[in-house]
Amino acid sequence: MSPEMAILMFVIALIGGFCITTIGPGGIFVTIALFALLPLDPSTVAGTASATFIATGIVGSLGYLRSGHLGTKEAMKGAFVLSIASVIGAFVGSQINTLLDAATFAVLLGLFVFFTGLLILYRQKNKLAPEKKLQMDTLKGMLYLGGVGIAVGLPGGLLGVGGPVLAVPILVVLGVPMLLSVALAQVQSIFISGMATAGYMIHDAVDWWLALFLVVPLLIGTVGGWMAAQKIRAARLQIFLAVVLVILGVYLMAGGATPGGA
Repeated sequence: MSPEMAILMFVIALIGGFCITTIGPGGIFVTIALFALLPLDPSTVAGTASATFIATGIVGSLGYLRSGHLGTKEAMKGAFVLSIASVIGAFVGSQINTLLDAATFAVLLGLFVFFTGLLILYRQKNKLAPEKKLQMDTLKGMLYLGGVGIAVGLPGGLLGVGGPVLAVPILVVLGVPMLLSVALAQVQSIFISGMATAGYMIHDAVDWWLALFLVVPLLIGTVGGWMAAQKIRAARLQIFLAVVLVILGVYLMAGGATPGGA
């Protein structure tokens, strides 16, 4: 990796880390950069990205535990159910990934990115801030969280996108407050990324040196994002991010990105 590419990847990871703890979606930029800018196969892209998200999940969880968003019994129970339900999907997704070629991976990643952006835009445009808070400690609430865990775990493991990119928009729509949604997604990300990484390690598809390099800016961004999330209103940032995701999704599906930019 050239010095110029290293700097570019560092900056992308820094921005991604910031977005992870402010609005949820963010780590996906690292996955896209690994695929589009470096000569890596789909399994190594997803495996390496997943490995980096373990660290950001831990740091993000500790930050929101300190701020009190994960300090309640309801939040801890919700995080547990959401995370455990994600594990099976994440492992299965990581195994399916090893069967994909670069073109198929690009289309699937593009579809995921595109529809995630649309989901965020739809939520903002239609003011889908729920009037009632989801009671996570009820049977209904647990079933909802379990469903979200499974739905997020499979693509998280398959594409190496962690969990927050999809979990946060869904949780907010279901009635979980924004910052609590981000907090829960940080805990879930540890389980999704950990299980996915284990799945990719079986196939020797994790570039640990690259993962360690990316963890540094990701963690700096994650801490900075957590601090900013306590003070800023993230609505405009979400809209901007959603538009970028839609554009990147179309770009990926149209074949604009191949491993290493080849």
